[in-house]
Amino acid sequence: MATTDDSVNGMTEHCDECDLETLHEVSVQIRTESLKEENAQFSREPYRVAECQRCGNRTSQRMNNA
Repeated sequence: MATTDDSVNGMTEHCDECDLETLHEVSVQIRTESLKEENAQFSREPYRVAECQRCGNRTSQRMNNA
């Protein structure tokens, strides 16, 4: 679970690589999931992307499971 920490300017959460609570840069990206060009405009989904600022490990999670 991500938390904010008043002593650090950012978001901290558990990093599986570091096995510690570390500062993460978190963003939302829109990704196209279809490989077919004619359906690409209908297959865009939001993903939560978190990158550990200590080791660089990057994780992503689909936000919409419709």
